[in-house]
Amino acid sequence: MGTMDFAADGLFVLLWVAALVLTFVPMVPATLVVWGAALLHEALVGFSELARIDWAWLIGLGLLAMTLDNVAGALGAKRYGAGRAGIWGAVIGALVGAVVLGPVGILVGPFVGALAAELIAGKSGQEALRAAWGSLLGVLGGVLAKLVVHVAMGWMVLQRIF
Repeated sequence: MGTMDFAADGLFVLLWVAALVLTFVPMVPATLVVWGAALLHEALVGFSELARIDWAWLIGLGLLAMTLDNVAGALGAKRYGAGRAGIWGAVIGALVGAVVLGPVGILVGPFVGALAAELIAGKSGQEALRAAWGSLLGVLGGVLAKLVVHVAMGWMVLQRIF
């Protein structure tokens, strides 16, 4: 193993670990960091360690991670009885919460958004609270699922480069 291979491998690991941490930060495209780390690694080693099928898997898993991230809160709200208003409230709450409160906002925002929207739509306090709870569970489930996918993406690359 040459010096460049060692440096490229170390850089991939460093960026992948950073992406795993960034998975918990709202509005940060951690999936793009994993993809970028793999692409940078391959550029440094002359595109010699990842095959086309590996890239297909990385792209597919990355798209899955982004989908999970974007729909989990709304799906959780829907599963717990939210109507259209609650689902939109969860989505808008996630965006506003992330901007206003940062990482805490990704948890608080969908909950408050779904709760407020369901109350405005005329649901009882108990129904609105149930929908809000579902949005919180959905967001947490989405982050966990995205983390699992990011681990799988990195692990696949590690198996190829070591």
